[in-house]
Amino acid sequence: MKKLIALLLVAFSANAVYAADDCAARAAEKKLAGAAKNSFMKKCQADSGAAPENAECAMKAKEKKLAGAAKNSFMKKCSADAAAK
Repeated sequence: MKKLIALLLVAFSANAVYAADDCAARAAEKKLAGAAKNSFMKKCQADSGAAPENAECAMKAKEKKLAGAAKNSFMKKCSADAAAK
């Protein structure tokens, strides 16, 4: 089961990286900066079906029924901990 989750995370990460690169290139073409760029990137990645940076952390946050600032804080810490492994 852990191997399956690891494989899914790798697949989602690859998709997210590709989507982020594509969206960043499109934002550069449009010469966006600041809030306009952030808004465009968020919408572009959502439209492209990019997975969250860390699907496992997202699942844990959902299990804990976190929302808003608590979820953001949890996701940031969880992603940092996962990157440190």
